[in-house]
Amino acid sequence: MQGQRLPLRVATLLTGLLECLSFAGVLFGWASLVFVFKTEHYFEELCEPNARLMGNATGLEDCKAQDERFSLIFTLASFMNNFMTFPTGYIFDRFKTTVARLIAIFLYTSATLTIAFISADSAALLFLAMPMLTVGGILFLITNLQIGNLFGKHRSTIITTYNGAFDSSSAVFLVIKLLYEQGISLRASFIFISVCSAWHVGRTFLLMPRGHIPYPLPPNYSYGLCSGDGPGEEEKKTIESPKLELSEEFISPKEEIPRPGQQQEPRSFRSYAFSRRFAWHLVWLSVIQLWHYLFIGTLNSLLSNLASGDRVLVSTYTNAFAITQFFGVLCAPWNGLLMDRLKYKYQEEARKTGSSASAAALCSTVPSLVLTSLLCLGFALCASIPVLRLQYATFILQVINRSFLYGGNAAFLTLAFPSEHFGKLFGLVMALSAVVSLLQFPIFTLIKGPLQNDPFYVNVMLVLVTLLTFVHPFLVYRECRQKESPPGVA
Repeated sequence: MQGQRLPLRVATLLTGLLECLSFAGVLFGWASLVFVFKTEHYFEELCEPNARLMGNATGLEDCKAQDERFSLIFTLASFMNNFMTFPTGYIFDRFKTTVARLIAIFLYTSATLTIAFISADSAALLFLAMPMLTVGGILFLITNLQIGNLFGKHRSTIITTYNGAFDSSSAVFLVIKLLYEQGISLRASFIFISVCSAWHVGRTFLLMPRGHIPYPLPPNYSYGLCSGDGPGEEEKKTIESPKLELSEEFISPKEEIPRPGQQQEPRSFRSYAFSRRFAWHLVWLSVIQLWHYLFIGTLNSLLSNLASGDRVLVSTYTNAFAITQFFGVLCAPWNGLLMDRLKYKYQEEARKTGSSASAAALCSTVPSLVLTSLLCLGFALCASIPVLRLQYATFILQVINRSFLYGGNAAFLTLAFPSEHFGKLFGLVMALSAVVSLLQFPIFTLIKGPLQNDPFYVNVMLVLVTLLTFVHPFLVYRECRQKESPPGVA
């Protein structure tokens, strides 16, 4: 039976990867789309006459009000990308996969059709369309992350790969930009994306479960084409797997049997949401994410300044940035492989020494957390140096760091907290980090206004704040070492 279901599971895995790669995170190719919008004269009426004359002379407008409007749209959309993961995570937990995906398809298709039919005169509709696009995309990602449950020991690798594909999908807007430069209209491109919704619908009913994919996976589990069960019956099939599978594939402290004299960790969602572990993970994610959102949202303006308004140079560097984003899907699995290998190694040692399996799983996340913080520090330092050629290195570090960030975030939550709270905790941490990400717009306004396009002092402050992210892996390491203590040690 397992062999008979393998083709279906592989099809689910590959089509899920394609979905995340082509649709889920397109928002983060915003710099490429802004280039097209500026060519189409979106928000050009906000520019002062002298700025327009300058644009005619140099080939590229230097319009503060226009840049701020595009920055505000990206700020709102990226905020919704994170903030709405909490209610959408609840919808996914409560109403299961099919309902969540149908909502995603509705939002995504509405957004792409809106973008297809707006013009410079109705550009304000971007404030509605871009948030809808990003919420639909994050729902695609959330519903696909559970596919890792079908592949046991490779779970973290698949989760991080899907997050990498989410990052790489930002290259879709580069493709739209290149097609636009070859004469394919923006409307034609977005109508094509809208038509692809038929594929999403087909995949929802044929290759995805109606409910949730359980973990650990019970024997004889079926879904999609292989299952005629309703959501309720599918969920009832979630039974305990043999002890060997549980010991090898630890998912959360809840699933571990407490030792004599050891109190079991609280199981309520509230207790985990207010834990120190969750709080520092929120700080870690929020600070690193703020760097990425600020960089992506202001990239067009940054390149315009560094290139002294040379439109050809700005286009070249925008393309280079978008191309590097595509390689996120190749970078992310290395983080998952690192975590899977370390988890297996530490749990083997835990079985031999009789120490805590949950601590072993938790310890496997520490190198990933440290490496992600180091990559962010390198990316932040490069982004802070106003040298145009150095931005190639910034692009490379940024895409590696971003693919490690979101894959590591999802994998950490699956290992550090109970699986039944994953949707809510994932949504909560993304929602709270979204509030922090709102700082990108006042920071952008500060740089453009009082600091007169000189981000030096802002960058220095943000680099210092980045050092806070190293506290999280240190505390996790100390916590798992304490839990590894032998039962007799008090």
